[in-house]
Amino acid sequence: MKIALIQQQPTADPAANVRRGLAALEEAAAAGADLVVYPELAFTPFFPQHRHHPAARAWAEPVPGPTTGAFQEAARRLGVVVVLNQYERDGDHAYDTSPVIDADGRLLGRTRMMHITQY
Repeated sequence: MKIALIQQQPTADPAANVRRGLAALEEAAAAGADLVVYPELAFTPFFPQHRHHPAARAWAEPVPGPTTGAFQEAARRLGVVVVLNQYERDGDHAYDTSPVIDADGRLLGRTRMMHITQY
């Protein structure tokens, strides 16, 4: 099994961060990766640490949602397993979440960080 670890620092533009992440996925798959793993909150700033920031709620997404959907399609097309990390919104709650996407594009599940360190 070949594992690719993506290193990407998020900017204030989540859509651009997702595009960069998808490009990195393409590159990793082309290099033979079977599993591609993203760093914590690769697509938005680390808002769990700053929950009252004005953009925090707007940038949190449901899972499944737009970001997971884009990576599900890419995982299916490329035949790779993907572990994301994103800021998830579920009702009135927000989580630092890692969705796991199978090589056929199915969302296998997710894990949520429940106790976020106060740096």
